[in-house]
Amino acid sequence: MTQGDAPLSADLPSDLADLLVHLSRLAQSAANSPLTAAQWTALRYFARANPVSRTPSAFSEFHATTRGTASQTVRALVDMGLLARHADDRDRRSAKMEVTKAGHDMLAQDPLGSLRKVLAALPQAEQATLARTVRHAVTELATARGAPVFGTCSDCNHCDTSGAQAYCHCTQTLLAAPDMAAFCVDFRPAAGADKA
Repeated sequence: MTQGDAPLSADLPSDLADLLVHLSRLAQSAANSPLTAAQWTALRYFARANPVSRTPSAFSEFHATTRGTASQTVRALVDMGLLARHADDRDRRSAKMEVTKAGHDMLAQDPLGSLRKVLAALPQAEQATLARTVRHAVTELATARGAPVFGTCSDCNHCDTSGAQAYCHCTQTLLAAPDMAAFCVDFRPAAGADKA
């Protein structure tokens, strides 16, 4: 009998919760990693976030941590030369973060690469089902805790794709193809987008 054929637990939700936490820790651990798990999360976040969401405060919301803790993580990545801080053109009190070339080089060593390979080996139908299920769980838990839900423009209620180019009604800007796959702090799930 393979592990996939094992009988279901009497407390499947608890088992799933434990497995997801264990999977997350296992995926983020790597021998001799130059970054902590929080630093990897921040570097990944800033590499995937849209320009509006590349701020330390948006990262603190994404990472569900305090602004002080998020700022320390960001400062460490800036000190390592993996992130660069730029003043926001619209609000000089705010800072925008950009991943540097060294940061992109570091992301090539991302410990999550192993998990991505495991997930890529799953049949596409299983990948799609897993994505919908996990997205639904994230949305439900974030909503219950009053935390923001992060997602991409392609699944966002603010995104209008009826024209020649996608348009964001929240930021009132046209969206290029890379924007459609970027994380956004202003994300609102489109009707049915988070349903498993």
